[in-house]
Order: sequence, then structure tokens, then C-alpha cells
Amino acid sequence: MAIETQTERTMHNAQTERAIYNTPENFFDWSWPAVPRHQFIDERDRAYDTNGPNGLIELDVSAALGTPYPATTPAILARYVKICSGGSLSHAFNASGEIYYVLEGSGNSTNGADTVAWDVGDVFCLPGGNETHHAAAHTAILFVVTNEPLLAFENLRAPAPGESRSEAVHWPHAEIEKHLQKIYKRPKTDQASGVAIQFSTPATAPSCNTIPMINTAINTLESGGNQRPHRHNGAAITLAIEGEGIHSMIGEQKVSWTTGAAQITPAAELHSHHNRGNRRMRSFVVQDEGLHFYLRTPGFSWE
Repeated sequence: MAIETQTERTMHNAQTERAIYNTPENFFDWSWPAVPRHQFIDERDRAYDTNGPNGLIELDVSAALGTPYPATTPAILARYVKICSGGSLSHAFNASGEIYYVLEGSGNSTNGADTVAWDVGDVFCLPGGNETHHAAAHTAILFVVTNEPLLAFENLRAPAPGESRSEAVHWPHAEIEKHLQKIYKRPKTDQASGVAIQFSTPATAPSCNTIPMINTAINTLESGGNQRPHRHNGAAITLAIEGEGIHSMIGEQKVSWTTGAAQITPAAELHSHHNRGNRRMRSFVVQDEGLHFYLRTPGFSWE
């Protein structure tokens, strides 16, 4: 009677059946589907529809990205939060943190033991792992971003309540304006990547990120101005706060802005911004560049 050896036993079991051996000549020949250049006009119109209901409106291009979960970029999911007059809305995102810009209205958001009273132009962030409850006396529109796709990629769960590295932080519009006024007076040089203010917290130090992997900023550009062509390894979601007469060039494609709408700039693509309107351009910029800074791969360059 033949005796099965240890080697023979380990060659045929569930674990070895799962093993795949890849032997390409070039390991870099494979890639995920490209991140699309995309502008979310339909989603913007739904959010601003005066007859529209309470709800969350996802900016989802998962079909183009080839992901089985909603995503705006491979690592970030953006949404509009629509709260009708006198209404409220609750959600629990599977994310390590959530970042908001207030487009319209005023109200408050409660997450765990923290409540933020917000108004138009405010930025605030909240920790992941909790339910968030929003309420508004009059119709309000918030823009929120999370890292849900990054967690979904590895089938991870949000941190337990109280365990998130992110924390509740509020940047009121009035304080943002004070800092921007100082920046406007600063001499502009060829090395300026933007006339902008970044939002960070003590919890993300020494980086300038808003939550560990996402950095956000208000970017501005004077009437008649041009922001020099540049590129970076982080994909960008740009929300047009003041978009009249503004356009971006992404590669050779011209993208005209619509106030209140967001657009994707794929990672590493050369892009620039141009103000041909009568007012200062303003945008809320969201990038997964925080992750690239941690990986030491920011990839910023001119041209």
C-alpha cells in the first residue's frame, strides 16, 4: 500500500488550489481601468432641484472604474447631502472619516458626542465609525467626501466608535476668509501651485491633510488669471464654488465649469485652470494626495 508523503498531501488541498502563478515578461503590463475625466452635471442638478427630496446623491463612476462598490475616484466617494427645509437625515458611512463643504443653508450635524453648527462656506470633518445626523431649518446642500472605496477595496470596516484617527473639526467661512485675505496680499511667484488654503488638524500632523489619506483646500484664482499647468499623482475632485467664466484644461480637453458641480481630474494628467469671468474663481479641492505623501510618491511637477 502506497504511503502518501507530506509533500504530496500539501500539493492537493484547498489552499494550493487557490494559488496562481503569474509569469509575465513585464509586471507593469496590467492595470485597472483608467480614471475618467468626468463632470457631474446631472448630480448637481438633482441636488439643486427645489422640488427634490431629502437624500444622498452619489457621484459614482464605478462602472468606468470597474469596481463593485460606488466610487468617484479609486479611493474617494463624493456625495451631495440634500436636506429639505425643516428636515433631517442620518447615515453611517463605512469610512475612517468624512469631510464636508457647505454649499447652501445652515444647520447642524451630530456625530457621536460632537455637534457642528454650520453655515454657507464652512468646512468641517467628522470621525468615522459613528452615525451622523444632519438637521436644517431651511433647505441645505452639503458636499461630502469619504474614503469608503479604499476600505471597500480590502473589505475593511470603519473604526469602532471613538477609535478613528480623524476628529471633529470646524473651519468657519469667516475664518477661512481672514486667511485667504492674507494670501491674496502675498507676492505671487512662478512656484506658487495655487492661491489656496489647506485644511488640516492636530490629528493629522505633521502632514497638512484633513483626514490621514485625503487633503482638501479652497483654491482661488483672480479674474483674468491662469493657474500654471501641473500634475500630481493624487486624483482630484474639484467642486466649483464660483465657476462663472472658468475653465480647466485637462490634457487637450477644455472643461467649462458649472457652479455647484464637481469634476474629476485623473491622477498624473497635466491640467491648468483659467479665469475669464469677472469674479475670483473659487473651488473646494479634494485629493487622495494625502495617501501619496505617506507613500512618498506625490509626483508633483510643472508641465
